[in-house]
Amino acid sequence: MSSAPDSRAARNRCAKPLWETARPRFVYNAQRWKPLIPHTPIIDPNNMSYIRGTTKNARGITQAWRSVQSRGMADAAAPATRGTRPDSVVYLPEDPTAPLPLPDDATVFSMIQPTGTVHLGNYLGALRPWRSIQDRCEGPGQRVIYGVADLHALTVPHKGRAAAEALRARRQECVATLLACGIDPARATVAFQSSVAGLHTELFWQLSCLAPMGYLNRMTQWKDKRGGDPQRERLGLFAYPVLQAADILVYRATHVPVGDDQGQHLELTRYLAERFNAWFECDLFPVPRTLYCGGGHGKKVRSLQDPAKKMSKSSGDPMSLVYVTDTPEQIRDKIKRARTDSISSSFYFDPENRPGVSNLLDIVAGLQDKDMAAVEAECAGMRDYGAFKGYVTEVVVEALRPVRERYARFSGDAAYLQSVADRGADAAGEIAAENMKRVREVVGLGARR
Repeated sequence: MSSAPDSRAARNRCAKPLWETARPRFVYNAQRWKPLIPHTPIIDPNNMSYIRGTTKNARGITQAWRSVQSRGMADAAAPATRGTRPDSVVYLPEDPTAPLPLPDDATVFSMIQPTGTVHLGNYLGALRPWRSIQDRCEGPGQRVIYGVADLHALTVPHKGRAAAEALRARRQECVATLLACGIDPARATVAFQSSVAGLHTELFWQLSCLAPMGYLNRMTQWKDKRGGDPQRERLGLFAYPVLQAADILVYRATHVPVGDDQGQHLELTRYLAERFNAWFECDLFPVPRTLYCGGGHGKKVRSLQDPAKKMSKSSGDPMSLVYVTDTPEQIRDKIKRARTDSISSSFYFDPENRPGVSNLLDIVAGLQDKDMAAVEAECAGMRDYGAFKGYVTEVVVEALRPVRERYARFSGDAAYLQSVADRGADAAGEIAAENMKRVREVVGLGARR
């Protein structure tokens, strides 16, 4: 990888994006030839064309952005596709009866961290789309794998036996939550990441040997969570995007359902898959595509106390979010105290000027699978917040009632939860072991004994 290309044809490959070439490309920086890390492309969501930046200086980026502005796209790039390759996104149809745009041999994979009981934003933005994907994956070779990312939970270390016991309890709670939200172990594999960890972490190490530190240093979540204190910065937090890539590639997943905040991590996964294939001159890993679940109403639930922020447990305010296991009384109290505005004569969707009201309307539309016009029509006769918030409360309570009841049933049966996880670990381990056997052959390692 250190020698310069010896032909004009090889140098010309530098003009193509990395994902269009079969081998690693090089760029000359006046000192030596080095592998080129591709720039994040800027996407036109209308025709899914893109503009390539092939220089790493500000001038090249500025020229690319001006080109976008000249075509009237400066404000058009949707969060779902900004920074994502034009051919790498598949949109989950909002109609729950529509077939999924997936090939017959698709492998869908995603994981959730065991951070405790999920809230309404997690449910509408991730877990309910997971159930929809599971129910519609009926192709002869299609398979769905959902995992509990318990190894990722260790990136923020907690000391003491009490912390270990808390993590153990949250792992079980996470499985109970998946089942309560409609994930069916007969149709989707459910497993703990750590149960197949030897295979995940082996591939993690091999990908780490190919991952540029500069790329990882630019990851947004690393910048947000590092804290700025070198003594407190941990390798696990820095390198966990590579483990995330290994989680996906160890199953040779073709589609990964995510929302807006994981696009950068999936782009790294695609980069590492292509880099591995090019480095070892093989076609082992498929380049996973984003199965985007962030469109439609209810997919971006905001905080009940500060609609400018998304609903999150990290806010520290229990009144800002609704858990799927909240009692009807707790839900009623939280929605009653939700921040809105002074206009009480009408209720309509206007996120810019009425973010609080719009958030409540968005929740109703998401839970009932209705378009916003239909929800606004139902609120047309309401003339005060008592009636409006009472209506929202009723919708939320009834929509979450089956989830709450199933969670109470599953969480009380630890033996059943463990049996689900064990069967999932066996099925996932079989898939991962077969794929890692091929990886070892490609890189020159011997078979596991």
